[in-house]
Amino acid sequence: MRALLFTTGSPFARAVRIILNELGLEYERREEITTPSADLRAKSTPTLQVPTFWDGDFTLWESGTIAEYLLETYPDRRQLTPPLAALPWREEAKWQDKIVFSTVQTFGSAATTISQMKWSGVDAANNTHLKRSAEKLTHILGWLESQLDDASNGFMPDCVSMQDIFLAAHVRFVEARPLGINLELSKFHKLDALLKRLDDRNSFQANPVRWWEPGVVGYEPDGTPLFQNENGKN
Repeated sequence: MRALLFTTGSPFARAVRIILNELGLEYERREEITTPSADLRAKSTPTLQVPTFWDGDFTLWESGTIAEYLLETYPDRRQLTPPLAALPWREEAKWQDKIVFSTVQTFGSAATTISQMKWSGVDAANNTHLKRSAEKLTHILGWLESQLDDASNGFMPDCVSMQDIFLAAHVRFVEARPLGINLELSKFHKLDALLKRLDDRNSFQANPVRWWEPGVVGYEPDGTPLFQNENGKN
C-alpha cells in the first residue's frame, strides 16, 4: 500500500503529488490542512517532516528524496506529450541536473520560510533576514532562466523533469499566497513559458495550488480558503 502524509498548502508536497499523478500511481491521501501534530509526525519520520511517503513497509521523507525514489523505482511512463523524465538525473549531465534541483529547492525553502514567518507576525519588508530571502527568489529565477536553452523545453530536453515540476510548484505557491512579493515572472520569458505549459498539464490541474494561513479550515471547490469565524463556525 502506498500513502502520502502532507499538508494541503505545501508546494513540496504538491510536487510529489504531481509526480505520483504523472506515474499513474494510486495512493492513500493522508491530508492535513495545517501542519500535523509533532506526535503524528514523530510516528512517521525522525525529522518531524512532511511530506512523508510510504511504499509498503518502506518509509521515505524529504520531498526531493521521495521524487527521486519514485522516478527510479517506477520505470513505466504514461503516454503523455512530453513524457515524464525517465530518471531524476541524466548520466551525461548528472551534476548539472543536481545543482539545478538543489537551487530550485533553495527557492522553495526561502519562499516557505517567508510564508511561515508572515503568519507568525513577521513581514519580509520589516525583517533583514526575510528581506534577503525575498531578494534571493528573483536572483535564483534569473540564474535558472540562464540554464534553459530555449522557451520550448524545460531543464531536460523533450520531457518533464522533477526540476520543472518542483520549480512550478514553488513559483505558483509564491504567486498564490498574499506574501507581498512580486516575482516579475514576465522578465523571465523561458521560465514563464515553461510554467504556463505545465499549468495546462492534467497532473497540475488535478493538484491545484492551495495556500494556508491561521484560521483556514477548508477550501471552496475553486481553491478559495474558508476561514473559521469568531463563533468557531465556517
